[in-house]
Amino acid sequence: MMKNTGLKQLYIDELKDAFNAENQLVKALPKMAKAASSTELRQGFEQHLEQTREHVQRIEQIFQSLDDSPKGKKCKGMQGIVEEGDEVSTEDYEESVMDAALISAAQRVEHYEIAAYGTLIEFAKLLGESEHVDLLEQTLQEEKETDQKLTELAKTINQEAISGSEADEESGNKEASNKVGSKAPLRKTRRAA
Repeated sequence: MMKNTGLKQLYIDELKDAFNAENQLVKALPKMAKAASSTELRQGFEQHLEQTREHVQRIEQIFQSLDDSPKGKKCKGMQGIVEEGDEVSTEDYEESVMDAALISAAQRVEHYEIAAYGTLIEFAKLLGESEHVDLLEQTLQEEKETDQKLTELAKTINQEAISGSEADEESGNKEASNKVGSKAPLRKTRRAA
């Protein structure tokens, strides 16, 4: 039983970390939704915000069964990921490139959470907390589904981003060739090589 005491404390600390991470996301997701130009991406962020609120409630439910408080820990990992996402949203990217950047930031969040919940589930199993396992597995499944939706959305948005970039580059090269003469096509050829 002595060994479980240490693991149980680790489990509680990790749950507190996840609770704080989810609360940070509750604040970050509306900003990400606002920065998205794709309706589908914006709706995806809004839907995940609702799920994230449920994730918070599930962790609160786990803490009620432990007769403990979920508060008291700052998830520095999520804080860093959220700060990077905030930086992305202030860049001066064209719309589809911004959406691609937001998806990239969101997938970092999802992968971080998938790792955290996978670990929490294993700890809960070892500690015999089967009710916790069920709640945590629900959340893990939703995080994986969100990641998959982002991957699917990225296929279209990334294509739009590259098409838009190529179109911008083409119009920029035409403008350059009108101003400089025959030198602009050489630069274009060099860049492609």
